[in-house]
Amino acid sequence: MFIKKIFYKITNLEKYNDYKINLAIQKKIKWYNSGIQDQIIDIQKKIENQNELSFLHSGHSGDIVDSLAVIKEISKTHKCNFYIESNKPIDVKYNKHPAGKVWLTEKMVNMMLPLLKRQKYIHNVDIYRDQKIDIDLNLFKELAMNLGLCSRRWYFQVTGIHADLSEVTLDVEPHREIRNKIVIQRSARRNNYYINYKFLKNYNNLLFIGLKYEYELLKKEVPNLEFYDCSDFLEMASIIKSSKFFIGNLSSCYPIAEGLKVPRLLEGLEEFPGMYPSGKNGYEFFFQCHFEKWVKHLSK
Repeated sequence: MFIKKIFYKITNLEKYNDYKINLAIQKKIKWYNSGIQDQIIDIQKKIENQNELSFLHSGHSGDIVDSLAVIKEISKTHKCNFYIESNKPIDVKYNKHPAGKVWLTEKMVNMMLPLLKRQKYIHNVDIYRDQKIDIDLNLFKELAMNLGLCSRRWYFQVTGIHADLSEVTLDVEPHREIRNKIVIQRSARRNNYYINYKFLKNYNNLLFIGLKYEYELLKKEVPNLEFYDCSDFLEMASIIKSSKFFIGNLSSCYPIAEGLKVPRLLEGLEEFPGMYPSGKNGYEFFFQCHFEKWVKHLSK
């Protein structure tokens, strides 16, 4: 096979390209028949035949929030339980990952549980401790699809269920004290290098709710930026709910803003366009002039 490939590459580029395409197709078919097809069919049968379903997710935190659209849709006809796994090792390399060498630490899971338990369409939420699982949502990490395409839709392919992504998927009360702020979270992992935040120094009531070191990085550009250390994801969501509007990149907070459908701006990243605003008041920017335009629009 290797000799044939080299021969075509030297003697006939058209045959070489066709050969490469055919090899790639055969590789995908072999992967699909290795057990993935059986898992997908099994999930479909469980959704069709069971009245109660238990879901498992191991993180990232934003991926967990993204999965709620499908769970809410399934909950219209099923009793849904949701279990979150802590300390599952990461099998790929991530730059500046907040949980280190695992997807989620137990502390991070405990910070997520109050937000998840607040959602009435989920019957039971808990830390995963070998409970019976019907649908492992982590399967999306094994599927041969481009993970740079709308992370909320990954779970459509796992379950075969589609949800209306323009609908609200998170229910929280507004924060009792912090209101009408321009709320910001900018992860250090996925920055768009075409843009900067310096112009925000001309705006008032700026509040950062991400990690402290990420706040300190952004404060170098925006000296009037304030910091708030959220007690958990429920408080984080309540602050976003109460905001004038939210600005964020691809991290844990933007999926919350998307689930709440508050006015929101997403810092897009061409290498990984993994989220798109759906529904009213959602805007995405890749370039500086558009960023400044949408901030001005939402500040009116």
